[in-house]
Amino acid sequence: MELSVLASGSSGNCFYIENNENAILVDAGISAKQIISRLDAIGKNPLNIRGIFITHEHSDHIRGADVFARKFNVPIFSTKKTAQNCLLCQDNDKINTIGNNDTVKLCGMEINSFSKSHRAADPVSYNISNGKKISIITDIGHACQNVVDNVKDCDLLCLESNYDRDMLTNGFYPYFLKKWIESDIGHLSNRDSALCVLENASTKLKHLILSHLSKNNNTPELALDSFKILKERRCFSPKISVSDKDRPTQIFKI
Repeated sequence: MELSVLASGSSGNCFYIENNENAILVDAGISAKQIISRLDAIGKNPLNIRGIFITHEHSDHIRGADVFARKFNVPIFSTKKTAQNCLLCQDNDKINTIGNNDTVKLCGMEINSFSKSHRAADPVSYNISNGKKISIITDIGHACQNVVDNVKDCDLLCLESNYDRDMLTNGFYPYFLKKWIESDIGHLSNRDSALCVLENASTKLKHLILSHLSKNNNTPELALDSFKILKERRCFSPKISVSDKDRPTQIFKI
């Protein structure tokens, strides 16, 4: 399989996963025009997208879903409560509701949803497997058991590393917003993200992509610095990258 993070951050999230020239998107939180442009930048064709899998209803995860799905005749998959709490698509026939512990088989891939802790109607993250396993886990308030279980055996992991605690504490956000971000239904800090990988990932993890970095409460340098603790484990050295809100990552292959 191949993966590129087309965008990740508080302004928009979109993950591209391909298996033998058939592909899916996890989230479509940038405009359809931007999705097409960023696919072109990595040499991929939007006509090969076979499904859009939505994690939750926040605008930075659904912004381009409606236009893209109708333009390219692509089905959208989400939990029922997610679909009920936003406009995913003006064409209801394109919306397929799934459970928060479901598996969809599509183009040689198994896409498994699992619940997570975040302030949304029924948020999920996804694993995509075809013998190898990719996990895309962002927008989590803490590393609950579902997160731990799915970090354990993946070959490629996109994991939230949203904020640096000192930057958040000393930053300009109002108190209530800081407390939500730090809560169990908010986002995952650099430190907690790094500890989750240190304590739970297996040696089969080859690529780790730090995702959903806050524009105002984090930097790529601080996020990467937090993951230096992975050196505490012998025979464990995944390649670590940071995704960007404005441009796609390289294509990662497993």
